[in-house]
Amino acid sequence: MVTDRLIQQPDTAQKRIQSFAFVISVFACVLFSLGFVSDIVGFGPAFDGREIVFESRINPNDAPVASLVRLPGIGISRAGAIVAYRENFGGQGGRRPAFRNCDDLQNVKGIGPKTAANISEWLKFE
Repeated sequence: MVTDRLIQQPDTAQKRIQSFAFVISVFACVLFSLGFVSDIVGFGPAFDGREIVFESRINPNDAPVASLVRLPGIGISRAGAIVAYRENFGGQGGRRPAFRNCDDLQNVKGIGPKTAANISEWLKFE
């Protein structure tokens, strides 16, 4: 009977240590995850309460597809259509830009007045 007690005691102590280690590891994982979430949401050290502002607007006369895709409502196919229209535009020996204002974007298939109005604040024409 005394030997049974000695044998059971190390098993109980080991289970307590394992339970404590499990609780500590779960707590550490939760804290680590909260750190990632706060960076993703924008409450990390770089967040100072201001909106993200682009340094400059996009010129559709020379912007690549990757830049045009960032515009609201413009996907890969519309961005590709803008570039294709621009490359096929032949006005005055190629010296005149394909797009002089937002209304000219309506010449591209898939871009109507509403889309042109939505992206007008993000564009510049030079």
